[in-house]
Parts: sequence; structure tokens; C-alpha cells
Amino acid sequence: MKRISALILALVLTLSGYALSAQAESVPVLRVGMECAYAPYNWTQTQASEYAVPLAGGGYADGYDVQVARYLADQLGMELEIVKTEWDGLIPALTSGQGKIDAIIAGMSPTQERAMVVDFTDPYYESRLVVVVRADGPFAGAKSLSELAGARITGQLNTFHYDIIGQIEGVQRQVAMSDFPSMIAALSSGRIDGYVSELPGAQSAVASNPALSYLEFEEGMGFQADPEETMISIAVRKGSPLLEQLNAALAGLSEEARVELMTGALSRQPAAN
Repeated sequence: MKRISALILALVLTLSGYALSAQAESVPVLRVGMECAYAPYNWTQTQASEYAVPLAGGGYADGYDVQVARYLADQLGMELEIVKTEWDGLIPALTSGQGKIDAIIAGMSPTQERAMVVDFTDPYYESRLVVVVRADGPFAGAKSLSELAGARITGQLNTFHYDIIGQIEGVQRQVAMSDFPSMIAALSSGRIDGYVSELPGAQSAVASNPALSYLEFEEGMGFQADPEETMISIAVRKGSPLLEQLNAALAGLSEEARVELMTGALSRQPAAN
């Protein structure tokens, strides 16, 4: 009798294990692509923390985008997976049909050109454009774009940051660079005089590199940009049901909460970014 009871117990435990395993496997995964090199929106770090998400290739991802992704995955009842992807590879990874990623949360603006191939959610952050320069450089005191005539300015490849440099009359537009760490290095070494950035990215760069500063311009003295270019939205595949789900979840993330997430990201960013 004891033997039969033991067998029954073993069977129950085995079936329970299978049930738990099946339940775990049934949890949908939200695969989010980002470059993990654009602090404070996203970055890579070596140490685990209560905020960071492990990366498949090693290391961890943190930043404003990561915290928004964590919030959204939680709201949707999904498991979050961050897929580190080069900036130029983000949209191809989303649209390839191979299921590499389900969404892009990477400080991406919902421009008309991008909207032709992907769908965008409502914005989850809005910012303004500035120019990062050396604090002791010849353009550190510039109050308007006109004072940047002759400056060697660049921006990130395949972004409107680079295109908008043309609004600076007399500028020496430099070759676009692949990422922000490259631009920071070029600026610090004197190879360029400045680069275009959104305000949070500039604040991040200056916090980590005290030799740098950034230029903010008064109304009518700076860049003229369409609102869609200074908004940050999530990209999903055309016709994806995630669009409606993500928008519904974003509606529950208050403006105060968004500011708090960005403030936290700025305070945690690694010194190398």
C-alpha cells in the first residue's frame, strides 16, 4: 500500500512539474531591439542591478528605454528580452519576417520615412535638440545657430540629427558617425567641434565627460524641427496587434512617472557613456 501511495505521489509530482514547465513556456516573450549604446536612453553595463536586464551575449542593459520596456512587458504579462542591435540594423531586424525582434524601443523618432515601413506608437518621450561642444572650445558660448558658422559638426548616421545640420549657415558638416560614443571620442580629441543631440543624450554626455558642454538655444535661434522628429516612439511591424496593446499600456504611464524614469537613468548611467 505504501508503495502504491509513493508511486501515486511520484506521478502527481511529475505531472505537476510538467504543468509548471508548460505554464512557464507559455508565457509570451516581448523581444525588444535597441543599440544599448545611447545613454541615457539605453546602454550596456557589466554589473547586474535591480534595474538592468541580462543580454544574451553577456552583460546587462539599462537606461530609460529599458525601464519603459520593463513596464510595458509587465503590463502585457510578457517576459522581456532585450536584443542588442546596431542602430542601422534595428528596422531590418523588425521587418525581416524572421522574428528577431517584436518592437524597437531605442530613442527612435517616428519620422514619415520610417513610418512607411513600420508602425509607431504614441510618443513615450519628447525632447529638444542641442549641440554638444567642448566646454573650453571656441563655440562654447554660442547662443544661436548663426554663431556656429565654420564649426565642424556631425550627427549620428541615418538620423534626422545629421540632416538638420544643414540649418547651420556656413557649417562644415563632417561625415556622419555610427554611434554617440564615437562622436564623444571625436569631440574630446578635437577632430570635430560639436555634434547634434537630444537634450537627455547631451546631459548624459556632459555628466560623464566634464570637459564637454552643450548649447541650448532660445526660441527662433535654434533648430527648426517637426514635432514628430523630437518625439520618441516605439516601432512595431506594420499591422502588428502589439500597436494597440502598447498604446493602451503607455496611456497608464504618467508624465510624472516618465520624468522619474529618465531622472533615474541619468543618475545611474556608467561613467564611460
